[in-house]
Amino acid sequence: MRFALFLFAATLSAAPHTAFLGRWNFTMTMPNGGTRAMWLGVKEVAGAPEVWYQPTGGNVYQVKAASFEGGKLSMKLGQNATLELEPKGDTLAGSIKRGEMAVPVTGVRAPELKRPMPKQWSKPEPLFNGKDLTGWEPMGNPANNQWTVVDGLLTNKEKGANLRTTRKFDDFKLHFEVKYPEHTNSGFYLRGRYEIQLESEPAGNAPPERRMASIYGRIAPKPELPLKTGEWETFDVTLVGRTLTVVRNGVTVIDKQELEGITGGAIDANESGPGPFYIQGDHAGGVQFRNITVSVPAK
Repeated sequence: MRFALFLFAATLSAAPHTAFLGRWNFTMTMPNGGTRAMWLGVKEVAGAPEVWYQPTGGNVYQVKAASFEGGKLSMKLGQNATLELEPKGDTLAGSIKRGEMAVPVTGVRAPELKRPMPKQWSKPEPLFNGKDLTGWEPMGNPANNQWTVVDGLLTNKEKGANLRTTRKFDDFKLHFEVKYPEHTNSGFYLRGRYEIQLESEPAGNAPPERRMASIYGRIAPKPELPLKTGEWETFDVTLVGRTLTVVRNGVTVIDKQELEGITGGAIDANESGPGPFYIQGDHAGGVQFRNITVSVPAK
């Protein structure tokens, strides 16, 4: 009886945060009717909750100012915003508050996405024809688009719009070649949710998990290869479920690692569904691509 009472007491003491444990994908409904994606991860470390937050942009980070009281989770997001959540069935519901404005958010548990590696893959298929933007479309306002084809190369002339494929993909093998100038900042998004960082800033400007060939804010490339500014680089990417491998210039820099969740700039938080590839063009110009191909699991 004493042992049972001890277990009951232990359960009660853990109750303030246990309902929040896990990975959560959120949809934020904006005042204009549009939606944005964010992510929350809550895990237990040494008996205490540890909270990680991926906002709609930027990188995932640990939230230090988080409290679990009255069945709710409250988090400080900078100086002027708070996120408040409570369990509602199988979801987390609440809002981000900034002053008098409250933006509603709803989170669902992230899918596990555990899938075996396909036994065979289809023949690589070109996603870029070297002539025009067939199969691609600018994101947001088309008037901001700076993507064009120059001498057979997919080129972002200057800072403008992001560009995405009109098709969506689930598991795949992706190949692309990229050339970039100094001080560039771009990215190649997988399923529209996970950014492979493409940048050419000095090494001290950001930590390894936000530098070239990283999964932005989440996975640092190992080894970290030198930049080849102004030269062509090759990327070969395999994504099955959450299992990711990235090969840069023939060197495996991310080897069968798990994608915990979305990165900043994700088009949505629907990780269970397929999504497009998209290339970031709204940070800087001058980046060029060629030989973009994809293989999918053979039927």
